[in-house]
Amino acid sequence: MPRSVNHVASRARRKKVLKKAKGYFGRRKNVWTVAKNAVEKGMQYAYRDRKTKKRNFRALWIIRINAAARERGISYSQFMHKLKENNIDINRKVLADLAMNNPEAFDAILKQVS
Repeated sequence: MPRSVNHVASRARRKKVLKKAKGYFGRRKNVWTVAKNAVEKGMQYAYRDRKTKKRNFRALWIIRINAAARERGISYSQFMHKLKENNIDINRKVLADLAMNNPEAFDAILKQVS
């Protein structure tokens, strides 16, 4: 019995990887083995950096809240502690946005916790 090989599926697999490699430089965009490795590595970086992105944004929000709080004479940690004591549940993303774009609202929150 002759050997049966599913060329349709294997070609589709290769096309899928080469499509993801579109825009890469040099042989990484059109040579199967090089493109496969480049795409796999790229997907590893993408997975890792989706986590890192969240970490970076949280750090940015904390920096912005700290800067706004210190302008008003209180440290970030004291401010967050007072928020928790007064049962005010506002996440850091919203607080940072208020500190940047709506200082009056941030001042109102600060008055409420003081």
